[in-house]
Amino acid sequence: MTSPLLSLRGISKSYGQIHANRHIDLDVAPRSIHAILGENGAGKSTLMKLIYGVERPDDGTVAWQGQPLSLASPAEARRAGIGMVFQHFSLFESLTVVENIRLIVPGRKAELAERIRKLGHEFGLEVDPLAHVHSLSVGERQRVEIIRCLMTDPKLLILDEPTSVLPPQAVERLFETLRRLRDGGVSILFISHKLEEIQSLCDRATILRGGHVTGHVDPREHDAHELARMMIGRDMPDPMPALPLAEGEKRLELIGLDYRPDDPFAVPLSNVSLEVRAGEILGIAGISGNGQSELAALISGETILPQAQRDQIFMMGKDVGTLDSAARRKLDFAFVPEDRLGRGAVPEMSLTLNSLLTAHPLNLVRHSLLDKTKAIAFTNDCIRDYDVRTRGPEAEAGSLSGGNLQKFIVGREIMLAPKLLFLAQPTWGVDIGAASAIRKRLITLRNEGMAILVISEELEELFELSDFIQVLHHGRLSPPLVTRATKPEEIGRYMIGAHTQRGQATA
Repeated sequence: MTSPLLSLRGISKSYGQIHANRHIDLDVAPRSIHAILGENGAGKSTLMKLIYGVERPDDGTVAWQGQPLSLASPAEARRAGIGMVFQHFSLFESLTVVENIRLIVPGRKAELAERIRKLGHEFGLEVDPLAHVHSLSVGERQRVEIIRCLMTDPKLLILDEPTSVLPPQAVERLFETLRRLRDGGVSILFISHKLEEIQSLCDRATILRGGHVTGHVDPREHDAHELARMMIGRDMPDPMPALPLAEGEKRLELIGLDYRPDDPFAVPLSNVSLEVRAGEILGIAGISGNGQSELAALISGETILPQAQRDQIFMMGKDVGTLDSAARRKLDFAFVPEDRLGRGAVPEMSLTLNSLLTAHPLNLVRHSLLDKTKAIAFTNDCIRDYDVRTRGPEAEAGSLSGGNLQKFIVGREIMLAPKLLFLAQPTWGVDIGAASAIRKRLITLRNEGMAILVISEELEELFELSDFIQVLHHGRLSPPLVTRATKPEEIGRYMIGAHTQRGQATA
């Protein structure tokens, strides 16, 4: 048998009383694509940080190409032949592609630009080395990240949720690239919550649960249901059906919204129109960076329209375009932002204090004084009902894993019982079990008459949740498409601009 490229034995890592990894054994074979599966908090991210030199293990051994390896930094990992592309890109938008790559890879700009072109042609990662990053699509930015790794000549490439920001057409192209890399001698560690992708791409999978390895399998020999059961230790619930409802009242309406931001890197919005009614879920699809952040800020009230643009945003029948976020919340509006830390929660504050950020109108504050008993009770209810894995209501928000913090924020907003609920990337970074529970709760709320708007880059999520889908591309919104009568490929064409906003093919 071929010796492993990477071999971990008994790897453990703890943070105080939290045991992130416990006695992990893992072998990555040469020329393989190896999946790491697990729920939020299972230990996947910690394990990748240990392999990439971001963290050091408390116990256990690492062997690389049969020799002991101890890494003190990512730079040492790159020198050894280990590269990593994180879920959130680390590129400077004001620099060109070659200038970004030159920050890690030494060499003259002209020579590096030629290497970028050569690698792009060889592996289907074409990108203009002289283009500024802010002008690139998200798929092109991902190519830059992968090229930057490849220029360090890695033997092992770690990819963290690489398809979460890509349209269906770009996913298949990425997979073709990864297979070519594997065939060219690069092994790949692939982290994804999309089980169908893992079955299509990966030849081995290691499953983590609670910091332990619970299995090493060939994912092609198991269906998605079986893999999910191995991950979460129970059967997945069946999807909740959406009940047919009579047309409800308009809870949100945008009428020909135009917005020209001051930020030169922000996306202008042009003639954006949509409506969300009671008992309805509208999904907004689109590749990241096409105006989602700008649209979310305008709807939430973080960005306020000038008086000259009145009558473009309505909530519950009222013109709210010039009202701030607090005034909109008083109309029974709730919002889950894309950015968990900094906008959805304050990392240094306890979960109880984070509850107060938006739930204070629920008698948690009276006469300007905190009712601590009620605030703790509210927080405990949220922790219990939304399965937030934490040591308690006084835990700092920043101490939670990304997925558990997301469950807390979603739960907090739903517990406000709003008439209109707006969620941006509601299950981003959330494991399959928790994501299924959140989606099921949203459909229940929709069936009870709530109006829900969802911006998501997960097409599967939008098809599971939405009654209607609109696609945002370069700041323009497509017409509403009836979800049950629409195929993912059609949404994908809108996402890459292969339709005009009137639904006609571009030249």
